[in-house]
Amino acid sequence: MTTVLIDLDDTLLDYSGGVDLSWRSACTSVAAPAGVDPAALETALVEARRWFWSDPERHRRERVNMLKAWEQIATRALSVCRCTQDGIALAMAEDYAARRREAMRLFPDALVTLERFRAAGAAMGLVTNGDARQQREKIERHDLGRFFDVIVIEGEFGAGKPDEVVYRHALDRLRARAADAIMIGDHLEFDVGGSQRLGIRGIWLDRAGEGLPPQCTVTPHRIIRGLTELHDG
Repeated sequence: MTTVLIDLDDTLLDYSGGVDLSWRSACTSVAAPAGVDPAALETALVEARRWFWSDPERHRRERVNMLKAWEQIATRALSVCRCTQDGIALAMAEDYAARRREAMRLFPDALVTLERFRAAGAAMGLVTNGDARQQREKIERHDLGRFFDVIVIEGEFGAGKPDEVVYRHALDRLRARAADAIMIGDHLEFDVGGSQRLGIRGIWLDRAGEGLPPQCTVTPHRIIRGLTELHDG
């Protein structure tokens, strides 16, 4: 493969690791002083998060403004706890965002893998969904831009994975053919299924080792537990 496309969140960066603890801390530090039972609110947040992200259209629409999305989730959970005090939901979202930012770390295998691909002369593209401001901040904070010839962020480009236009754009910018490219990511549909429809080889990163879910309609070209499997052994 002469072209490597790779995802950001939960592939290079441990994005989801601090979710539960960050929401729990926001409940305690922001909502509890306002008279809300933090334990009850934390339980309500689990359901609010599940409901909010379960709708594909809402997921697509709201993920480009994550602070607003988190405020909506907090608002729904607070309403369950019968708290309608102005400003609490936004304060929770801001507290949560700050905690998440501090908790995020690159996976130990991220930099060495990017360095190996770059040293091998591969054309490199970062392809990520989400909020433009937050994604750019992650890239800059962790000094990832130096590895990539092109960076495609949904919030900047105007479309996100698994839309074919995203992958076509990345390949066009790299002057690469789909047949010469791989896409590496943790999301079966966004990273693997979407890229495969263009003829790109899709590699699924299954860090947890859970295997393909039942009735899965996506068949990755390869399944890995860690990024170093791509260049070691």
